Amino acid sequence: MKKNLLLLPALLLAASAVSAHGPVRQKADEKITINAPAAKVWGIIKDYGDMSWLPAVKNTTADKANTPGSIRVLTLQDGGSITEELKKYDADKMSYGYKITEMSSAKTITHAGAELKVPVLPVDNYTANIDVEAQGDTSVVTWHGAYYRAYTNNIDPKTNEPKDMNEDAANSAVKAVFTSGLANLKILAEK
Repeated sequence: MKKNLLLLPALLLAASAVSAHGPVRQKADEKITINAPAAKVWGIIKDYGDMSWLPAVKNTTADKANTPGSIRVLTLQDGGSITEELKKYDADKMSYGYKITEMSSAKTITHAGAELKVPVLPVDNYTANIDVEAQGDTSVVTWHGAYYRAYTNNIDPKTNEPKDMNEDAANSAVKAVFTSGLANLKILAEK
């Protein structure tokens, strides 16, 4: 009997975990080989305040250039905006890391009786690094991101999470940004 009483809290905890769960940290890793020297590729992306190589971006401003702590604002082609903070920058290693600090909303949806704003990139707590590595006369560019889905509440099995803010939406959106950006970077560098 005493053994059964000890198991009761564990069973209750397991049952509650099955009925609702919060977001799980997601990761995206995209890599591309570019037929151009690393110095040329880095030359295109090294300016933290210039995201003209990323197709979704219309305009970029940065307040402190390539200095960690610099805040850049991306104005998107569709009119939305994303604000990011430069967390680390290493020109010698051809690498920098940044974090999204704020985003505009793409739209508002109703979910479980509440109005929710869907961010232009359906993620939360997003950080990323971009690195250029020389491989002879070619370069390998790696873009790595880590983030949560935009819907950060626990999931109620009766209502689920909104499809515009779930893990699938987050993963698809981040992958689309990374792959389109890297593909365009390849075109620009190989000219």
